[in-house]
Amino acid sequence: MDIQLSDVIGHVAAFLTTVSFVPQVVRVVQTKSTKDISLGMFLLMASGVTLWLIYGLMIMQWPLIMCNGATILLVMVILYYKLRYK
Repeated sequence: MDIQLSDVIGHVAAFLTTVSFVPQVVRVVQTKSTKDISLGMFLLMASGVTLWLIYGLMIMQWPLIMCNGATILLVMVILYYKLRYK
């Protein structure tokens, strides 16, 4: 198995980008406060991540599918709380 540096960088970047939402999700769930979170930004983020997921599915690239699938779930939790606890 020949691992390319670009693959390693891509996997690490995808992991870090996905995990970066975890502290925000934890905070929102604990406090139920989303007043300082921009609804517009998260709607755009959800749209972009969804398109990345669709793209990953179209080209069958599992790193894109897994990371964007996980990210959309985290973003959706924040959006749920944003809409539920205005």
